[in-house]
Amino acid sequence: MVTTPALRVAFFGTPEFAVPTLQKLIDSRHEVVAVVSQPDRPKGRGHKEQPTPTKLTAEAIRTVVLQPDRIKDEEFRRSVQSMNLDLGVVAAYGKILPDDLLAIPRLGMINVHASLLPEYRGAAPVHRAVIDGRRETGITIMRVVRELDAGPMFARVTRPIGPDETSVDVEHALARMGGDLLLEVVEQLARGTARGAAGSWARDLRTQIDKR
Repeated sequence: MVTTPALRVAFFGTPEFAVPTLQKLIDSRHEVVAVVSQPDRPKGRGHKEQPTPTKLTAEAIRTVVLQPDRIKDEEFRRSVQSMNLDLGVVAAYGKILPDDLLAIPRLGMINVHASLLPEYRGAAPVHRAVIDGRRETGITIMRVVRELDAGPMFARVTRPIGPDETSVDVEHALARMGGDLLLEVVEQLARGTARGAAGSWARDLRTQIDKR
């Protein structure tokens, strides 16, 4: 059996939700060359600066961690440019990525989003689904494009929302599911067999992707 080369991946993510996906990538055959997180913030009664969950995960395996104050910082962009990336993976990073950054990885960037898109685009998708009384939610893996959570979808998986479940319960479950689904898509991208499906809500985005 022919094995495709491992991919060089940069991971963009910040909170606890992103950690299972990051760990799945770390444990895979692919190489996580850098983790990009939002800056550390003061927390707790003493307002002591605390490292982000993804930073702690990356430091445990001595992976490069970048925490730019400004995502459009030129020095940060040059650092990412120098990594010779095949792919970028985004999971709850918390900032919109500019076009020049999206264009750096050879295979572009993909996002792990905690909803069944196109519903609940943007922030807090799990919380909003639970508040609205939805009976199911899920994970969508999609191409990252300029428009928020509107890129062509590669894969998705559904999960019921129990009547007594909180948004925290559901988010923890989705975080684990997201890592598994992501690896399936990453392998498809590595083999060149991935196909993104664009719905009518994203029909104008194919040209943007083809230009990269």
